[in-house]
Amino acid sequence: MSALLLLAPTDQIAVAIRDIEPGETITLPDGRQVSMRSPIPFGFKVAVRAIAAEEKVFKYSVPIGTATAAIAAGELVHLHNLRS
Repeated sequence: MSALLLLAPTDQIAVAIRDIEPGETITLPDGRQVSMRSPIPFGFKVAVRAIAAEEKVFKYSVPIGTATAAIAAGELVHLHNLRS
């Protein structure tokens, strides 16, 4: 079982189902691998692919905000780089 829950196949983010350490590589259910760049606490969002600044961010195929800066795959997605 993956440590990340990808809610929809087109989402750029997934939700951590346990605490994840930087440097850990997680395999998604579709076979993609993502190396964590930062610690991801349980329940928080992480980018599963690169997200450009000003790009809409989707969770459950629904836009939840806009990236305020470029976000690399494996980075925490939260208030510091996402606006609603």
